[in-house]
Amino acid sequence: MNSTTVTQKQYIRYMLVAGLVAVSLGGWLLHLKIHPVSEDAEYFIPAISGILSVFIIPALFLYRKTIPYAYVISGITVIVGTVTMGHLSIVHLGEKGFTLYNVLFETLLADIAVLWTKLVLAKSIFELDLLQSAEQLKRTGRFFRYPNWGYWFVHLFAISTVYTLGHFLWR
Repeated sequence: MNSTTVTQKQYIRYMLVAGLVAVSLGGWLLHLKIHPVSEDAEYFIPAISGILSVFIIPALFLYRKTIPYAYVISGITVIVGTVTMGHLSIVHLGEKGFTLYNVLFETLLADIAVLWTKLVLAKSIFELDLLQSAEQLKRTGRFFRYPNWGYWFVHLFAISTVYTLGHFLWR
């Protein structure tokens, strides 16, 4: 084998990273279109998060030693984006009424679903890196422990709670 040969596992990782870049770039450009940074200083945080998601996180996923860091950073950006977009959706939904139509089409539910695609891709890259043998195909471990999905749900709940308390206590 020469040094330019790519294994099937590496090829799959590169394709997943390319998907991560595509979905992150699409979300970032959509956000910049809706909330131009030049209009409000608050829009700098999502703009910086977009830069992180499009350039830094995918680069970290390309190196085996930095994959766990990329996975955690990606998860944090997804949770923060979910909490803030969820809050914005609830505020505007309260004005229109809570109907199934309004929840599906008048909130940022679709945007949040696209955002969670980032975490699915990040988890896939992370899991692919851990996979070394057929014996490791067995799923073991506690649901609420890192790196399982429950870990992210616990953090989503905790950050949502802190965000909500901060919103109501410091108005």
